[in-house]
Amino acid sequence: MSDEITQSALPLDWRRIDTVLLDMDGTILDLAYDTHFWTEHLPRRYAERRAMSFAQAQAELAPIFDSTQGTLDWYCIDYWSDALGMDVAALKHEIAEHIAWLEGARDFLQAVRAAGKQLWLVTNAHPKSLALKLERTDLGAHFDHLFSTHDLGYPKEDARFWPLFAKRQALQPGRALLVDDNLHVLHTAREFGISHCVVVSRPDSRHPARDVGEGWPVVERLAELGAGLI
Repeated sequence: MSDEITQSALPLDWRRIDTVLLDMDGTILDLAYDTHFWTEHLPRRYAERRAMSFAQAQAELAPIFDSTQGTLDWYCIDYWSDALGMDVAALKHEIAEHIAWLEGARDFLQAVRAAGKQLWLVTNAHPKSLALKLERTDLGAHFDHLFSTHDLGYPKEDARFWPLFAKRQALQPGRALLVDDNLHVLHTAREFGISHCVVVSRPDSRHPARDVGEGWPVVERLAELGAGLI
């Protein structure tokens, strides 16, 4: 379907968009929570359990994490609980107070709803991770649909995901906007036929915006897409 795509430029022509597909972590919610969990909190708990140093834990975990990048296992709480012999869901709850909105994200969601667009959350987060985020925020109240890729067995960066998702949800890709912080996801979605794809360049509030390269409409924050909505 890639030859049917007209890649969007900014500002968006909202008259050509009916459905807004949004990633969660790094697009709506601050990726700082997840970064802290995987690079600091979990390795520290892992080190405590095995009576090793934090540095030793990091060195031991790094190749294990790298081996699952781009697969659904990387996002799967149950997989990591089994692989590491730890209750990863419980560990995530230990630092749940750090879950936070990215600046301007809630206002953007409200503007999309006010404009009469369909608003769908499409996340690679495991259902247990999604449930925790919904507990800590009012995220769920803003969406028409909440969708975890675990329901279909493929992450968003896998080309097999999008045809299954579009069929299940009766999605018209030519009338859809996808906003995500993961370029692999956006590339796969664009190849499938999602006509409007935008990358978030600053998913983690603790770090400056990333250089995402040429060829992608880019924003630091969702709020930048609001022009022309109403």
